[in-house]
Amino acid sequence: MTIIDIAKESGYSVSTVSRVLNNRKDVSPEAKQRILAIVEEYGFVPNNNAKRLKQTTTKAILVVVKGTLNMLFANIIESVQKMVEDSEYTVGVHYLDEDANEVEEAIRLCRERKPLGILFLGGNPDYFKAEFGNITIPCVLVTTQGEELSFDNLSSVATDDIAAAEQAVDYLIDNGHRNIAVLGGDLQSSHVSRQRCEGYCNSFLKHGLTPDTKLYYEKARFSYDSAYQAMTRLLDKQIPITAVFAMSDVMAVGAIRAICDRGLRVPDDISMIGFDGTMLADYYNPKIVTIRQRYEEIASRSVEILLRMIDLNTPAAHELIPFELQNTESVRKISE
Repeated sequence: MTIIDIAKESGYSVSTVSRVLNNRKDVSPEAKQRILAIVEEYGFVPNNNAKRLKQTTTKAILVVVKGTLNMLFANIIESVQKMVEDSEYTVGVHYLDEDANEVEEAIRLCRERKPLGILFLGGNPDYFKAEFGNITIPCVLVTTQGEELSFDNLSSVATDDIAAAEQAVDYLIDNGHRNIAVLGGDLQSSHVSRQRCEGYCNSFLKHGLTPDTKLYYEKARFSYDSAYQAMTRLLDKQIPITAVFAMSDVMAVGAIRAICDRGLRVPDDISMIGFDGTMLADYYNPKIVTIRQRYEEIASRSVEILLRMIDLNTPAAHELIPFELQNTESVRKISE
């Protein structure tokens, strides 16, 4: 019996089982009682030599990450590593440029490292359509929807980016904003940027407004400096802007710095809304209104699905994880 079996028998997640076995306190009494009862019933004995065995085992899971400054991905990676640390698997993390072809790189890594499964953090469906057929091991697209790709060995766990972006812009419009700029990735190469831009446009059309992405959309990488430069370009256009929808919290912070450096204030002069719901949004001044993605749940479900595909040969699964709007301090209501 493994911790995956215990999770299946108990109805709790692998991460919860792991916390109970490690005598962590952040577990409900009900969960602890149920899991320990199963442990006793089956005579399960945790492998105390797991960390040493990991050095020689070939049961490796690979995490392919697009972008090095994505705080949401950093949180997901940390959660993944915590979940897997007490299993017989090891986790290897491989970083790519945010515009790189992750499938092409994964094919190479499969030849060299021979992982049993891959978690893709960020992904461009166009690359998967073209080349994923060359990968035969179980994989999960994390934060990107993959059901329409229809590969038997490719699952996905994601937030509905279109709906989430639409809700973010709805919030700005409901607060009286009409001249809403957007900071996002390259719409030609960034699937997530296309999805969130679609949500932006949907919100405008729903409210009887016409979106002008040619004028109000500014391309940026998902980094502080690139967002700072993009916001500077928007301000240089001298177009009327009362609010900005930034496609990540990191972008929002970079943009706020550019606004402040122009002698303007957030939200008094320009309101700001981000995306991801990272801790950064809570501790920045002002606290940033943002779309919160449930990264721990995304990580948990991604690992569980991948390990079941590897160990039990289960079919591909596709899940959407709920999101929520965190209403804090960076948006002000204006008269329409």
